[in-house]
Amino acid sequence: MNASTYWLTNVLLEVAFEKEQDVVVGTQTALHHIQVKEGVIANIIAAGQLPDDGIPHVDAKGLLMLPSFKEMHIHIDKTYYGGPWKAVRPAASIFDRLAEEQVILKQQLPTVKERAAKMLDLLLGNGATHIRTHVNVDPIVETKNMELTLQVLGDYAGKLTAESVAFPQHGLLKSSSVERVKSAMRLGATHVGAVDPAVVDDNIEMSLATLMDIAVQFDAGIDLHLHERNQLGLYTMNKLADLTEEAGWQGRVTVSHAFGFAGPVTKAAEQLAERFAELGISISSTVPIGAVQMPIPMLREKGVLVELGNDSITDHWSPFGTGDMLEKANRMSELYGYADEYSLSRAITCITGGVTPLDNDGKQVWPVQGALADAVFVKASCSAEAVARRSERRAVMFMGQVVAGAF
Repeated sequence: MNASTYWLTNVLLEVAFEKEQDVVVGTQTALHHIQVKEGVIANIIAAGQLPDDGIPHVDAKGLLMLPSFKEMHIHIDKTYYGGPWKAVRPAASIFDRLAEEQVILKQQLPTVKERAAKMLDLLLGNGATHIRTHVNVDPIVETKNMELTLQVLGDYAGKLTAESVAFPQHGLLKSSSVERVKSAMRLGATHVGAVDPAVVDDNIEMSLATLMDIAVQFDAGIDLHLHERNQLGLYTMNKLADLTEEAGWQGRVTVSHAFGFAGPVTKAAEQLAERFAELGISISSTVPIGAVQMPIPMLREKGVLVELGNDSITDHWSPFGTGDMLEKANRMSELYGYADEYSLSRAITCITGGVTPLDNDGKQVWPVQGALADAVFVKASCSAEAVARRSERRAVMFMGQVVAGAF
């Protein structure tokens, strides 16, 4: 598909909800023809006879068109993916894992680009055309991982968009990495990161203040890894919210994992969620199962933007990643009981940056003229089925061009 202008024919689009006694029981769909021009949706018409305009046609064969996915938390610079199988070694604490990582980072440096590219291919094939990757910046590899990762992302610029987080995994303060992080920002990182200001950096206020200072200096977003639980985690997130408000950084801050919210919902957690919604602080989650369970339904009800990520595919932290954002939406739906048509259709917001074909009232709001032609084409009757059944992705489109699969 090399033409800059063409008709994409026989595309299945969601058009409305089906209701019985005001309860959504299904999703209505219809076939359409979509004109794509220079990476943008230029026209949408009901299926039937096409205009005799001489524009090339590409048959979508009745596949359901959904917004392409966003992988909002992953580490493509340190992975076993693309290499031989290796399980995780037992570790008693995060510090044991970091000690192990010091050795692994040196071993993996020669394969960073190769394995990062393989991870991007996996993500693309599963429907993601945007990723946010955290990239180690530390005393072991300095900014080498960032340099190599940015090169790979540059190679994929025609297939996806990307954000890169300068991530001091071994502690922003603990590993004396402030200047290293600044160097990574100068290289082109889009976000500044940190990890566990209390447990790792041992100074919540200084760690967060330094994080915000770097963000302001480089006019960059923030993405903070926070595994700290209970009151400690809530305290840290409230302090981050204070700094966000003081700096005017609304809508530019993400807390990854945010385990301070985990467990039974408390009034303090609800109040913090409301504050996050007001400040536009988003949460990136892997949808953990087991001992740590996030109150994702409460967060969404309070208006917090919750986005999902794999974190890893297979590395020294976890061997269980799939690289499949639809699987993440499926896991979230099963874990929290999103089994009905309406709830399943809303679950997709967590992997599309909030975009849905139908709004909450069932009005068609995507695709529309003028929107970027970024989409995934699925063998499913509706988005609810796609989430519940993890339907096959046949083709992935970025800026009007098929970048994975085929029609």
